[in-house]
Amino acid sequence: MQKLKIFLKSLSYRTGICVLLMCIPFYVLSFAQMLLPLSVAAKGVLWAVLFGLAKTFQYAGIAIIGADGLKALKKRLRRR
Repeated sequence: MQKLKIFLKSLSYRTGICVLLMCIPFYVLSFAQMLLPLSVAAKGVLWAVLFGLAKTFQYAGIAIIGADGLKALKKRLRRR
């Protein structure tokens, strides 16, 4: 676990933002796949996989950015 923390801290703020933005398409896909003509079981599996990927990208992006980066990101969003 310590090696993972060191690796995530070595990544840049910009990389964290890119990883964080990658969760958006997976959230959209996780709910848009409900419109496909598939069985309920297949839809459930697709939803679990896509939603899991979205959460993984979200938490990884937040971990890369860190607490100070989140504060800076909130300030930028409030200015707009």
